Amino acid sequence: MGRMKFIIGGVLILAAVVYLIVSSTQASAEYFMTIDELKAQGQSAIGKSLRISGAVVGDTIQYDPQTLTLTFDVADVPGDNNVIDAQGGLAAVLHAAVIDPNRSRIEITYTGPKPDLLKNEAQAIMTGQLGADGVFHADELLLKCPTKYQNAVPNQTGG
Repeated sequence: MGRMKFIIGGVLILAAVVYLIVSSTQASAEYFMTIDELKAQGQSAIGKSLRISGAVVGDTIQYDPQTLTLTFDVADVPGDNNVIDAQGGLAAVLHAAVIDPNRSRIEITYTGPKPDLLKNEAQAIMTGQLGADGVFHADELLLKCPTKYQNAVPNQTGG
């Protein structure tokens, strides 16, 4: 009978450990919504904490160093890596999104220092809330530039 208590206790501890691992993995998953998915939610998305991704439209970038206010537009890009690969890779997809005037776009506001990687055709991943004004107010801003190091690597072979 005493041995059964240890077995049950061990199973409960194991179940708790498995639950913690699964829940922490799901919480840190890099899932984000596309601009089209966000727009499809309409009014129901307002005020919710969301993570979205898009291609930075370079000529919309405005920065006020006095207030540290940054605004820019992002264009919709696919969220599926298989679709991105099929369309020629991330750099090609970001470029196509920025030059397409019919692509869904959304204005982003962010308060903080202007990131060095913020430039035309960078991939922006933002966490924040959609305001009733239709502007996405980002609390976190992550930028990826797939072409930034493309030409720099061969030049670094010093010999």
